[in-house]
Amino acid sequence: MLLTRASEYALLSLVLIAKSDKPEDVDTLSKRLGISRSFLAKILQAQAKVGILKSYKGAKGGFVLDRDSKDITIREVIEVAEKKSLSVFECSADTANCSSGKGDFCVIWPFLNKFQQKIDEFLEDMTLEDIL
Repeated sequence: MLLTRASEYALLSLVLIAKSDKPEDVDTLSKRLGISRSFLAKILQAQAKVGILKSYKGAKGGFVLDRDSKDITIREVIEVAEKKSLSVFECSADTANCSSGKGDFCVIWPFLNKFQQKIDEFLEDMTLEDIL
């Protein structure tokens, strides 16, 4: 699993938005975080598309949390930011679907599968509220 800056920026932005008592606009957030405005806008729009954020247009517009921070899992935020499900390695959850075709005799698959399950559980149990 490789987390990119998109995940980092999504989490940092959500923390700032959650701590604010007003909608936070992309320009302000990008300046505060030292992030490209266009890159951050894409990240926040993706979060809004799945109901993590709500966006408001206009002079006093910006982004606010669309749900309570305790109902937003870190796994969800990261998967939206990365545009894919998280995986430790390119290892299937089922040996029959092994991309290398070696699933039936792979000796490390049980370890990798268990490791993936632990990471999934950890990220699913951790919420934005925990970070705040």
